[in-house]
Amino acid sequence: MNEFSDLRDLRADAPLPDAGRLTAPRARLTAAFRQQTRPERAALPGRRMILAGAATAGVLAVTAGIVVTLPEDGTRAATPKGPRVLSAGASADALELAAATVAKHGGTEPGPKQWVYEKSTVFGQGKPRTREEWTRWDGTGHANLPGIPPAGDISDFDPDELQVWYGPNQEERWKREGYDDRSQRQFYRFLATLPGDPDRMMKRIREEHAIDDIKGETRAQRDWREISVLYRSVLIPPKVQAGLFRALAKIPGARVTTGVRDPLGRAAISVSVTYAEKTPAGWQGKQEIFFDPESYAYLGETRQDGVMVSARDAWGVVDKPGARP
Repeated sequence: MNEFSDLRDLRADAPLPDAGRLTAPRARLTAAFRQQTRPERAALPGRRMILAGAATAGVLAVTAGIVVTLPEDGTRAATPKGPRVLSAGASADALELAAATVAKHGGTEPGPKQWVYEKSTVFGQGKPRTREEWTRWDGTGHANLPGIPPAGDISDFDPDELQVWYGPNQEERWKREGYDDRSQRQFYRFLATLPGDPDRMMKRIREEHAIDDIKGETRAQRDWREISVLYRSVLIPPKVQAGLFRALAKIPGARVTTGVRDPLGRAAISVSVTYAEKTPAGWQGKQEIFFDPESYAYLGETRQDGVMVSARDAWGVVDKPGARP
């Protein structure tokens, strides 16, 4: 991997859109509310919501969502119930509004001795499996529930006992020896150096991120796969969250759906692509990423080929392993 300092020279933070830039998208979304004759035209939630930086201690503020400002003339259209797939134009406008909203909020990097907490559920054959993990920000500690059975005799093993591991800081060694491994702190700081422009951002991610190249994969397929992996990071700088929404809007065939439920049954919006044929990565059918309809926080994803269905139950920053936000 290249030195992270090399990336800082490429930093090009895009300015936040002003009210004038958002006027046209809002108008198009207003029209989408009123055109009920086509099923792909969907209404969006009527309140504005905001995303507070995910790096703050386990909190997401509630004021922004995918929104449209309707005229105060008493002609508000009825909001259809159930899932609604937005048109390509309305999907792009919705993602731009989401990006513009989350970009306005700063994120605070955790302290080196703080821990990133994540509770997640994976669905597959048999019962869903839920786990909790704590990772120390400087990479020197990890904890999990349920515990992982040791090799050999497990007669005294208690899966409900918190397992905590401490070890040396590996960041300098990984950097010196050219490993792709990164601590959460290293990865967060790498993301923080990325340009704000979505095209330049995705180019740098393709060059620097540690997922494998797959022969025959198109750029759009690779970008979807990169974004899917990136969202599994618990903490992402707000500027990058905004860039990812804008990058999703550039993927051919990507659509926003409102009024859906995530894998845990929570109210959500989603962004999806559908592959009629199997991709070089082996993905086929509908690929869907879920977000909270009010905070835009990542909630989980599904893949129609049945390979993975996962959800993020809870997350945050805490001061010790075993603590919860």
